[in-house]
Amino acid sequence: MPDLALQVLLLLFLAAMLAGFIDAIAGGGGMITIPAMLLAGIPPLQVLGTNKLQSLFGSGSASWAYARHGHVDLKGQLPMVLTAALGAIGGALLATVIPVDWLKWALPFLLVGIAVYFGLKPDIGHVDRHQRMRPKVFALTFVPAIGFYDGVFGPGTGSFLMLGFVALAGFGILKATAHTKFLNFGSNVGAFAVFLVHGAVLWKVGLLMGAGQFLGAQFGSRFAMKQGARIIKPLLVTVSIALAIRLLADPQHPLRVWVASF
Repeated sequence: MPDLALQVLLLLFLAAMLAGFIDAIAGGGGMITIPAMLLAGIPPLQVLGTNKLQSLFGSGSASWAYARHGHVDLKGQLPMVLTAALGAIGGALLATVIPVDWLKWALPFLLVGIAVYFGLKPDIGHVDRHQRMRPKVFALTFVPAIGFYDGVFGPGTGSFLMLGFVALAGFGILKATAHTKFLNFGSNVGAFAVFLVHGAVLWKVGLLMGAGQFLGAQFGSRFAMKQGARIIKPLLVTVSIALAIRLLADPQHPLRVWVASF
């Protein structure tokens, strides 16, 4: 593809910075970066691969910031990050050979369900709650499943991980946010490796947006640690609903195509 104009690259940098800020708090950064790259004229496959590259900077930056303040033990979480990465590798490989229209059907409704769950649960805050799933079972089942989803499709991965950490692992919402970012880093690594092998990464764009992601994630993680559940919970609900609306607004969404056929 031809080189992008300087002003377009600047806009992509700013979009990535905003995405990094939001993603470090509530997930959903891809809702900003993927449309931005598509509008810049980047082909869809290169958008997916480049998005994984720049997302590495955001999720890695946020993970490091949360770890420095004691909200996540990076070394202790490495096995779980590995299962997320392996799941993402499987998902990305599958995405190269089969359509994923069924995920597009279901995803908006799942995201609305997540928004309703967090919006109506008054006791979700800083304090850890009762575990409904043992850590090893959680790491070997739920985590690779969401990693697989991130590799095969992607939007809403942070929301799904947040739901799992709160509802199944019993984490408080700030602790869940911190762990979500590190696992998201792992799934990004796995999916990125597959897209890299397939030559679907634009390095100049990805690294530039990665710098924006890094800065945005630093600001976002510090803001989340300062404000806690007061900002994380409403932003998570807002991002989940916004992502669902964004997906349904696509004229090519299977549900809209199905309705239009009548």
